[in-house]
Formats: sequence, structure tokens, C-alpha cells
Amino acid sequence: MLDDKTKEIIGLIKSNSPISSKAIHEILTSEMSYATVKRILTKLLAESLIQSTGKGKGTKYVIGQAYELLCPIDVTAYFENDLDDRDILGGYNLTLITDVLRHVSLFTKEELHKLTKLQKTYKDNISTLTASAYANELERLAIDFSWKSSQIEGNTYSLLETERLLKEKETAEGKQKDEATMLLNHKEALDFIISEPNYISPLKISRIEDIHSLLVNGLGIERNIRKRRIGISGTNYTPLDNDHQIKETLQDMCDLVNDRECVFEQALLLLILISYIQAFDDGNKRTARIISNAVLIKNGYCPISFRTINSVEYKKAMLIFYEKNNIIAFKKIFISQFEFAVKTYF
Repeated sequence: MLDDKTKEIIGLIKSNSPISSKAIHEILTSEMSYATVKRILTKLLAESLIQSTGKGKGTKYVIGQAYELLCPIDVTAYFENDLDDRDILGGYNLTLITDVLRHVSLFTKEELHKLTKLQKTYKDNISTLTASAYANELERLAIDFSWKSSQIEGNTYSLLETERLLKEKETAEGKQKDEATMLLNHKEALDFIISEPNYISPLKISRIEDIHSLLVNGLGIERNIRKRRIGISGTNYTPLDNDHQIKETLQDMCDLVNDRECVFEQALLLLILISYIQAFDDGNKRTARIISNAVLIKNGYCPISFRTINSVEYKKAMLIFYEKNNIIAFKKIFISQFEFAVKTYF
């Protein structure tokens, strides 16, 4: 979270922009040295929370285009407000992909350093594994992923029951048939992207639809881009309802991801944007998790199982992105789950 000094400076920039560092220092109500003001401004610039205009003594500061996307947010405090009392964007943000996300880095230097170091650990570790041992670890991750991804969607199978189903095709007593189908579909989709790592490169709408079809097979869910309006439980956010507009937005997303060089950013963008666009009648978040992993696998990066994430916390992070276009809570989930995967499976 931002400390009080940083919050005060941001508040001054919001209400007085463009404003110089000296003007900020003069207006401040709290005691703060000019050097501290400059240090905080430098940090805010590095995190894309503010932008600067001009040079030298003429430098002035404004709130960054990506401020809402990257500013720290207190998840607990946010959800203390009732659904109808939350200040949300409401509808789909048409400028998010084309204007905001195209011009901002999602990770700080420190976050990228941590992720890159973890990826090196992964590569070093798998270099010592036999093909058989590596396949066993992937199988273990696939079972965990199928279980957790399904649990996030309300599936009641336990991890042990999921393992029996996926390994021995033994269904659990007292469970609905659709629950077993959902789990088996997850495993099939993950097996497919492992066996065909180049299938999503470059990313295309048709390939996203194909993965979605694998995930919803036999579940009575319509395939391909939806043609009707949908609502999302727990939020007043309303996705696009025009299929032509949905396709255009999906194409913008594909272009954004294909143009991005950082694999971690590609994977995170897919996790949040496929869910945000809600292109399908159902199965959007499942598709997002698979496609995100497909990008990691294609580039030789460690896939993510999400095994230790609390389902409620996952949904809250997603709701914050729906309602505020704020990525911070979900970014923390991505980083922590990537770290867990590297340290647990390989």
C-alpha cells in the first residue's frame, strides 16, 4: 500500500496537475524535505503512477494514464462496501486495451527481477530431470490445475477425488456428472496445449474458441462468441453485448498480446482480459487460465496450477479488475502462484 506521504503527493498532483516538484513541496501540509519529494516522484514515475512533462526546471507532473490500473488497492476495505455502494466503472472500458494497456508495463523492475529469477530456477531444475521425471511433474501439476480451476467455478470434487478421476476414471459418489466432465475437460485441454505448444502462436480468436470448446464439451454450454447479453454474479459490471464488438475487442487483445515481448505480461494479460471481455456464454475464466498457461508452456516457462489460491480471493481480484480496471490484486496472485509452481513441481 502507499504510505501517507506518497498519498499526499498523489492527491496534490490530482488536484493541481500539471505541477512542479517545487510547487508540490511548497503546498505540502506535512513536513517533508524536498529530497524526499523528489525521491517519491521518481518512484511514482518508475511505477507508471504519474507522468512527467517538460525538462529540467520546467518538469511538471500529472497522474499517469495507468494510475487506476496500477495504484495499490486495499481489497478488504473495497469489499466492505455493499455491491450497490461500490464506485465502479460499470460497462466495458473501450480504451483499456488500445490506449492504456498498450502503453504501460504491468510489472515493476523488482517484480520482473523476481519472476525472471524464478524462471531461471525452473530451467535449471528441469535440466536435471529425465524425460520421465519431467512428465510425472507435469502430470501432477495438471491434476492440481484441473482441480483448482474447476473448484473456482464451483466444482465440489476434492483433490483426491480429482486424482482418482483423472488417473483411474473413477467418479466420486454423490457428485454430479457435469463435475466429472468439467475436470476431464480441463485435463484434456491442458494435455492438448502441452502436446501442441505452438497452437496459440500467434494468438488468434479461432484458437481461443477451440480451447474453449474443449473446456465446455458435454456441459451444455454454447460454443463460439456469444450473441446475447449476460450478467456476472456479484458485480454490476456489464460486459459488451454486441458480438461484432466482442470480436473486435478480442482481436485487439490478440494483437496486444502478440506484440508484447514479455512472456509474463502476455500470460497475465490473457488471464485478466479473456475473463473481462466475457466473450462466451460460460467458461471464460477457465479458458483464460488455460490460454495463459499455453503461452507460458509455448515459451518454455513454468506453467501455473493455482493450487494454493483461495477461490474467494481469486474472484475478488477479478471483480476489482471488472469494476475498477485495477490489476494489483490479480498481479499478486499471478506472482505468488508462479513462485509456488516453480518451488513445488520442479
